[in-house]
Amino acid sequence: MPNFDDQIYAVLVQIPKGKVTTYGDVAKIAGFPRHARHVGKLLGRLPKESRLPWFRVVNGKGMISLKGARFIDQRELLLEDGVEVKENGAISLRRFKWDGDPA
Repeated sequence: MPNFDDQIYAVLVQIPKGKVTTYGDVAKIAGFPRHARHVGKLLGRLPKESRLPWFRVVNGKGMISLKGARFIDQRELLLEDGVEVKENGAISLRRFKWDGDPA
């Protein structure tokens, strides 16, 4: 059976610059459907110096789920990446969602 963490990381590195995907879609693409919360927990444990594009993952409503300074960090990284993010953390999934095709 594939290692959950490694499978999630393998999906993360495929998300192209300027795109986002959801926790649920990361889990599904990695072969672990219905494990969105596990994806969120795993990303929350990444070291600060991680080079994985964790910030390209948002909730199923197209919103940044993080709070406080982490919200600001994710929003700034997405803006630098070319993703339009509203002040409240909303992102148009219709426009910016990655469909799972390798970059």
